[in-house]
Amino acid sequence: MTQNSTSEALFHDRSSDPEPLAPAAAATLALSASDLPSDHPFLRSAASGGVADAPLLARLRGEATTAPASVWFMRQAGRSLPEYRAVREGTTMLEACVKPDLVAEITAQPVRRHTVDAGIFFSDIVVPALLAGVGVEIRPGVGPVFEHPVRTAADVDALPPVGDAYEAALDPIREAVALSVRELGTTPLIGFAGAPFTVASYMVEGGPSRDHLRTRALMRSQPEVWDRLAAWVAELSGRFLRAQILAGASAVQLFDSWAGSLGTDMYAAHVQKHSAAVFAHVADLPVPRIHFGVGAAHLLAPMHAAGATVMGVDHRIRLDEALAQLPEGTPLQGNIDPAVLFTSEQARFAEARAVLAAGAAASGHVVNLGHGVPPDADPQVLTDLVAFLHEQR
Repeated sequence: MTQNSTSEALFHDRSSDPEPLAPAAAATLALSASDLPSDHPFLRSAASGGVADAPLLARLRGEATTAPASVWFMRQAGRSLPEYRAVREGTTMLEACVKPDLVAEITAQPVRRHTVDAGIFFSDIVVPALLAGVGVEIRPGVGPVFEHPVRTAADVDALPPVGDAYEAALDPIREAVALSVRELGTTPLIGFAGAPFTVASYMVEGGPSRDHLRTRALMRSQPEVWDRLAAWVAELSGRFLRAQILAGASAVQLFDSWAGSLGTDMYAAHVQKHSAAVFAHVADLPVPRIHFGVGAAHLLAPMHAAGATVMGVDHRIRLDEALAQLPEGTPLQGNIDPAVLFTSEQARFAEARAVLAAGAAASGHVVNLGHGVPPDADPQVLTDLVAFLHEQR
């Protein structure tokens, strides 16, 4: 990691900014398209090669549509696909994430195979840290592992500054988005980033953790150190998302895979403002902003208040129950239990019908799994499930 040689702030610390906009105000702000490039696919109809009239985007905006159900799957691009394994052969995960042509190919693979209604940008939550200059690798069978865990004020001081060098390092991401958009055509691309809590937790723990004890201890014992680290991550993720949108993504998702380990008080005190800082980077752009957490049913309201326009919901709570916790008019995404991918077709389709019924009261509903596609899932099961959903209205 690069040592900061000055005493100046490394980044703008949004932890001291005003409270995030109320959901209605945030949605109103996001209606302006003035900051999108004029040829952005979000601004062009399918007839012009764009995605402005894509039913999935209409649902994410909370607009009525009579089109068949819209669906995409978290981790739809990945180890469940033989074509993914073939194209990734001899390339590490993080190497693949910064090769634009490979990213575009992997992003498009599940759209071609399953005819899902969106592509999800192929990346990983630690890619922004990698591009910033932090030592990190993804070890097979383990997950992200950081060379130097961040647990003290001195560790935070040693983090690379987030400035022009980082913006330049995002150029392969911009190129990968542009190539992905070209491959997808009239299918929308969803951008992706890891939320500050999850990414910062990996940095504190040094790698995957079942209980996040070091992270929660740091929040309590050295809250100022935690806030500086989380704000640094938020700056990375916010710029990462903005780069994807301006390069052609028509929606974004902030993924907080470990947020469910926190109680509501801890989330409100130590996490929400940092997720809000990420969304603040893109709040002036008109694309939908999805917020998703695993095991986070008790956090739906504060996660939404951080600046999301759509709430992703995992399989641990029914969509109609989730809707009761959220402001009226909130679109939803989710939430078929991934376990049904390993059951009978009858059970899968029954689950899909139940999810559609539970989500029917939302202003908009996009079907997804309650978590990512398991690596050993049968691709044909996913293809058949998409075909079934496309028969539903």
